[in-house]
Amino acid sequence: MGRFFTLLVLFLITFNSLLAQKGNNSTLKIKDIMQGDDFVGHRPSSPYWSTDGQTLYFDWNPDGALSDSIYAYSVNSKDIKKVQFLEANALPSSRLTYNQAKTEAVYSKNGDIFLLNIDTYTSKPITKTQSRESNPHFTDNGKSIAFEKDGGLFTWNIASGLLEQKTQFVKSKEKEPQRDTKDEWLYQDQLGIFDVLQERKAKRDAGKEISKKLEALEPLEIETKGKRVISLQIDPSGSYITYVLMDRPESKGTIVPHFVTESGYTEDQNTRSKVGNEPTQYEMFVYDIKNRKNYPVVLDNLEGLDYVPEYTKDYPDKTYENEDRIGFINGPTWNTDGSKGILDIQANDYKDRWIVLLDPKTGKVEQLDRQHDEAWIGGPGIGRWSGGSLGWMPDDKSIWFMSEKTGYSHLYTMSLNSKKAKALTSGEFEIYGASLSKDNSRWYFTSNKTHPGDRQFYTMHLKGGKWEKLTNMIGRNDVVLSPNEEKVAILYSYSNKPTELFIQNNPIETGGNQQAVQITKSNSDDFNAYKWKDPEIITFKASDGAEVHARLYQPESSVKNKAAVIFVHGAGYLQNAHKWWSSYFREYMFHNLLVDNGYTVLDIDYRGSAGYGRDWRTGIYRHMGGKDLSDQVDGAKMLVDEYGIDADKIGIYGGSYGGFITLMGMFNAPETFSTGGAIRSVGDWATYNHGYTARILNTPATDSLAYKRSSPIYFADGLQGDLLILHGMVDDNVHFQDMVRLSQRLIELGKENWEMAVYPVERHGFVEPSSWTDEYTRIFKLFQKSLLGIE
Repeated sequence: MGRFFTLLVLFLITFNSLLAQKGNNSTLKIKDIMQGDDFVGHRPSSPYWSTDGQTLYFDWNPDGALSDSIYAYSVNSKDIKKVQFLEANALPSSRLTYNQAKTEAVYSKNGDIFLLNIDTYTSKPITKTQSRESNPHFTDNGKSIAFEKDGGLFTWNIASGLLEQKTQFVKSKEKEPQRDTKDEWLYQDQLGIFDVLQERKAKRDAGKEISKKLEALEPLEIETKGKRVISLQIDPSGSYITYVLMDRPESKGTIVPHFVTESGYTEDQNTRSKVGNEPTQYEMFVYDIKNRKNYPVVLDNLEGLDYVPEYTKDYPDKTYENEDRIGFINGPTWNTDGSKGILDIQANDYKDRWIVLLDPKTGKVEQLDRQHDEAWIGGPGIGRWSGGSLGWMPDDKSIWFMSEKTGYSHLYTMSLNSKKAKALTSGEFEIYGASLSKDNSRWYFTSNKTHPGDRQFYTMHLKGGKWEKLTNMIGRNDVVLSPNEEKVAILYSYSNKPTELFIQNNPIETGGNQQAVQITKSNSDDFNAYKWKDPEIITFKASDGAEVHARLYQPESSVKNKAAVIFVHGAGYLQNAHKWWSSYFREYMFHNLLVDNGYTVLDIDYRGSAGYGRDWRTGIYRHMGGKDLSDQVDGAKMLVDEYGIDADKIGIYGGSYGGFITLMGMFNAPETFSTGGAIRSVGDWATYNHGYTARILNTPATDSLAYKRSSPIYFADGLQGDLLILHGMVDDNVHFQDMVRLSQRLIELGKENWEMAVYPVERHGFVEPSSWTDEYTRIFKLFQKSLLGIE
């Protein structure tokens, strides 16, 4: 009887355990955590200081309103108050452009230009028009303010209030009609016969001379030939205007239909074209205002303009053509008196970056630095879509810039006399956001020197040397210095602690207490009710010997089910195995729920991820789905070998780039991954955009091998496990068409173990909590069924 009772109890315990596993065993509910900020609490963001350093402004929404509002923290009273709408609208912008003396600043807000007094933190409007004015900057040695309006450049004299138009761009100039030989003879014959015609012509010619003299008082008429004028600015002295003419070839776009609309009709949205566009052409010009001369910036002396990429060797029978490698031209960044400018130029194939010195008097340039990468130029402070971080040193005789010369992004200076670059920082870590102190005696910057997943704020002498760490909270410290640099505002977070706003003294200026004080409390009660897990940051050896960083979430041994889920972050060049609050916070909370249900979760910073230097960044060049996928496979093997995971109980999921890797994993590593959830995934890189894809895979027409080995649609026949595809139907980033094409391929291959969930009103980044909830409920059920056999 006793033995029977014991067996009965064991049976009931086992039965109840199995019964409970059919659903969710966590106190967390998918519907709750997918509410996003409404569940976690709305975070403070975008802090900036008043120019007197007495007030810190930031965006916040502690009341759960429809949108953020501006809040103000008083350094003196230590009170926080919500800034009312009219007062907030009157506040200066957080983006200020200072004059040389740092006594005044200009900014644009709501399409108008304002002049700000630094001492009093009061501003006055320069413009108040229906037109949109932008890009304000000081010129005429600080006596005037320049800005863009209606495609032209204007200046406003601070003392007199005179508004002056400085440029006049026209698509084409009017030309005198040309006569052929016969008509020219007839014209001259008529003048020779009739005195009245000679007199009238003389009067017209005299009028034209007067008009020319009057035109000399107006801006020079500059012909654009229909090209777009960008990067319009005037130098600090007011002598030269520089601009770029951009000519973008027409490319066929993709139509994204919207089925759920207010009108009840299907409405089409025209979106981007696909990778492989003809390169946009950029030409820079200088307009000499005094001498009324307009001339091109000559870039034909740059090193490597005739460079032929190494990958073309794989196509010996194909002629490579790239006659004009000049891509985006950023700048100039002027020295103090406007006699010299720095240009930051990218190649249109993304494999070169040139830093050059511009002489505005001649339009000629001198190359200072060429950064070349067989893959593509990138890294913190080096620029991606526009120019990188650079500037003039205080002596105006040298410059500073960022470079990956050593394999990591570091800070360099260069004397214009010697043309030799000097590294101010070095090591196997990255530098972020370098800037000079107000007195130009030292540097401030952020770095992950202590650990790839830990970012701290530092200062260093102007000429380099020993660093001093100014923050001490492990995680991420995004710092905004007060104007006098005595206070430090920090947006800080840790792995299981969402972002809050802190303030501390800057010991460099005050010599005071360095302890950071938290000034916001944003977590909701529901969020605080759960004990959020602090994932362990681990490393493991990849099959090629590389050391891979990852986040590991482990369940209690009492609930461990020997199943694992590998999460693949999106964007490719992004970091998620770090010690701060993740931008993938919904996924982080979902991982807590999975762990409560017995799963082990691994989140890998695979090849291509940010934070680990150039070689890691470019590890996916010409083969996405290569090392970035093998890192996932090696991670799965590590879980089996070291953490007791069953090899046939491993799932994978992710969104965007993570969805792409999920597809590649399901198609090319079916022996590793039993199931996968692919969210907003790229199925064929030939259908994605040019700016992102051409950096990594070149173009389909020039490097078809790279696209065929990188695109999941070519490997769909390898599907064996259970695949769930999830995609927004109005995604204007990764088009829904991509997954429609893949589904047709799976149908033709006779694959039956896949499903697709579509979301009619969602773009790439979902916004509706109901969509998030449906999406992750399906993913959870997928893992439960495919990995544990729970229906």
